[in-house]
Amino acid sequence: MKKNKIFNLLFVLIVTTFFSCQENEYQFGEIVAPSNITIDFQIVGADAANPNGDGSGVVKFSAKADNAVSYTFYTNDEKKVSPSGIQTINYSTEGTITYSVNVVATGTGGISSSKIIEVTVFSSYAPPADLITMLTNDSSQTWRVKSEAPGHFGVGPETETSPIWYAAAPGEKSITGMYDDAYVFNVDGTIKYITNSTNDDPTIDVSGTIFGQAPPMDQELGNIGIAANPGNEYENYPLDDFDGTWKLSAPNAQETISLSGNGFFGFYVGGSHSYQIITRSATEMTLKTIGADGLAWFVVLTNEPVVNNNLNSAYNTLVWEDDFNTDGAPNTANWTYDLGAGGWGNNELQTYTNNAENVIVEGGMLKIKAKANGSGYTSARLKSEGLQEFTYGRYEVRAKLPASQGTWPAIWMLGANFSTVSWPAAGEIDIMEQTGADKTQVLSTLHYPGNFGGGGPSEKTTLATSTTEFHNYTVEWSATKIKFAIDDVVYHTFDNDSTTPFNADFFFILNVAMGGTLGGTVDPAFTEDMMEIDYVKVFQ
Repeated sequence: MKKNKIFNLLFVLIVTTFFSCQENEYQFGEIVAPSNITIDFQIVGADAANPNGDGSGVVKFSAKADNAVSYTFYTNDEKKVSPSGIQTINYSTEGTITYSVNVVATGTGGISSSKIIEVTVFSSYAPPADLITMLTNDSSQTWRVKSEAPGHFGVGPETETSPIWYAAAPGEKSITGMYDDAYVFNVDGTIKYITNSTNDDPTIDVSGTIFGQAPPMDQELGNIGIAANPGNEYENYPLDDFDGTWKLSAPNAQETISLSGNGFFGFYVGGSHSYQIITRSATEMTLKTIGADGLAWFVVLTNEPVVNNNLNSAYNTLVWEDDFNTDGAPNTANWTYDLGAGGWGNNELQTYTNNAENVIVEGGMLKIKAKANGSGYTSARLKSEGLQEFTYGRYEVRAKLPASQGTWPAIWMLGANFSTVSWPAAGEIDIMEQTGADKTQVLSTLHYPGNFGGGGPSEKTTLATSTTEFHNYTVEWSATKIKFAIDDVVYHTFDNDSTTPFNADFFFILNVAMGGTLGGTVDPAFTEDMMEIDYVKVFQ
């Protein structure tokens, strides 16, 4: 009786659901098994003289089928998922060997069809001993994303060898699951992916998270219903530690690491799960993979311990600040002006004024406005010369930068003896500058005798939100070091000593130039833009 009651209840539910769906005119798509599977392949280096390839053992497959949404390749004890049907497989066993390749085409509702082909591949590649040693230390070695390095993660066109479109600043992806991942290369060809490297024992699986693109993660790892960010990325996708294998090949003389299954480094993008080694040393390698989106994704790995790149300042006593909380003209006890035109030695186009339309304190912000003015431009350049001057300490300016092409914002300092010894003898500390052509990067530079006229120690770093969000631009300055940081992450360090001019009082300069050496070509449609400054603080 109990079974009959359950059956009757299920029948009622099914019938009710069916009629409910009909009332709302829901349409059910027909579930059809994929058909007409075709599999093409290209053995890298194959020609009339070498029909089974150039010895690299690399084969590029392309599968197609009617009504398929994804493909899975099974061969040589490997499983590779490819939503596009395009997959590269590395056969590393030496010799001429025939392999079976089973391609499973999956359609809607999970229904699938399959087809098996055979491919005969010649492999003669023997990885260099130094490459094996680099990866495994001839036993086992752990690698991580070098999060403290500029450009440790980025993207560019498929044919590029560097991330020319976007390169992450040091520590920029700290909110994601990327930086606590680790990759343990073993000399026997196995690899362990640790998704939470705070676990010191690689033999114990610990739950962690990873960072990557939502579409390939949904396809290959499973859609678990978490929310993606505006870039359609999962910043912290839950994933336990897992194991796989790695193989080396050199198609077209390009050293390449091929990973089994869902293996990846740093940022999950699907694709072939193979990584070209662009550069390598004993402690670091730059890798490139082609994602499912067809773009080149780059990651820098290191086997060195984590470096703390945070600015742990020795200067924590606030000795002076301007928080711009009084509306009107800037405080005359703190600021005076450079006025006039003439290019200022850099072919700049603006005329500097102290007019309210170019400089004003408003709503808790200092606003330096560059404006189109007939055939020219006006702006403002504030300085604390003769008013607020300091030697050593931590100098912090919180600012949001102008977004318009051709604007050249700068937060910098000059030696207080500038009026007597001139430049570059007085020294110059550029805490922050930004070119007019690239609003996704900022740079810091030092100028002094022997290092001027476009020279001087300089570093740039990616800051994609420089024009949309406020950031802390900081220089920490001592008799031995000058460190530049953004949001308390150091990206540029200079060794100071008694031979430089950086051992006496300096004053602040805040300005927005137009055009010139770093401003470049101004947008013809430019009308106005501004740099907003929340505060300027000095700690000693």
